Parts: sequence; C-alpha cells; structure tokens
Amino acid sequence: MAVKNAMTADFLRSAYGGESMAHMRYLTWSEAAKKEGFPNIARLFSAISYAEWVHANNHFTVLDGDIGDHPVTAGGVFGLKKTADNLSGAIMGEVFEVEQMYPTYLETAKFQGEKEAVRSFTFALEAEKLHAELYRKAQEAAKAGKDLEVGKVYICSVCGHTITEAAPDKCPVCGAAKSAYKEF
Repeated sequence: MAVKNAMTADFLRSAYGGESMAHMRYLTWSEAAKKEGFPNIARLFSAISYAEWVHANNHFTVLDGDIGDHPVTAGGVFGLKKTADNLSGAIMGEVFEVEQMYPTYLETAKFQGEKEAVRSFTFALEAEKLHAELYRKAQEAAKAGKDLEVGKVYICSVCGHTITEAAPDKCPVCGAAKSAYKEF
C-alpha cells in the first residue's frame, strides 16, 4: 500500500537518503578504523552500517511504487578523519536522528495514519538509540588509544535492532526470530 500523504512520503525519502549516506559513511569509517588498528571499532562500524541499510531498505519499501523524480535532502557528516573524530560524526548523526528527525517523522506519520511509515520510523528510532550509545563507548576507547572491548555484534535483518554478545530468541523491537539476526 503506497503512502497517501505527501509529507510522510517526503520524510520517508529524506530518511532513506540519510540512512543510505550513513550506511556508506560507516563502511568508509570502518576501513579507516581497521587501518588505524581498531578491528573491533571497524567491525562495529560495519555492523551498524548494515543496520542503516536495513532502515533505508524499509523506508524505500514503504514508499511502494512511488516512481518519480524526487529530490532528496538529507543531512550528513562528511569527511574522513581519525577514528575518534569519525566516531564524533557518527554520534552526532545518531543523536540527531534520535532527538530530532525520527520523533518528528514518527509523529507526523501517526497523525497522518501512515501505519507502515510508523512501523519503519519506529524500527529505525529504536536502533539509533542503541547505535549512539555503542559509538560513545567506542569513542571513549579510541580516545584512550584502545580498541573497543566488544564481542560479536548482532543486527536484526528486519528492523535493524543492534545488540552485542548474543542475539535474543526474539527481537524486542519487531518480534523477529533469532535466525533473523546477522552476526558481525
């Protein structure tokens, strides 16, 4: 079912653009962290990059057949610095999504009765909260010249839920089975 309201459709396109850029930015920063000798931070960037892809894919799918030429405006952090600085950019992006972008997009979609957009925005919002915290821990380690102490990272392929150490039997955000989690 296609999105009926232009504002929600614009927000989905904006979120798609932002998540797509985050996906690519985190892959680039992952390679930089690996070269700097932070393999666990590199793996975290790769894992969260996948979660951002999940979010972008969900937003794109909700637009369902909205074929057309649409400008997409999305903010993003640009540049390649040292890993601790790249993590600052990641934190800034995640906090923006948690505190400003997704709450606005979510409330608009609720007001406009766009159930699939509400679902997609909710999934992303819940994951971004976790991403911001994981990036803060990684930055603290990088600033001390150390790698992040983290085991495996698991990403739900349905909603992007992110967890370390062990995948749950059931995703606490979307209810997907443990088998939906991708391990990093």
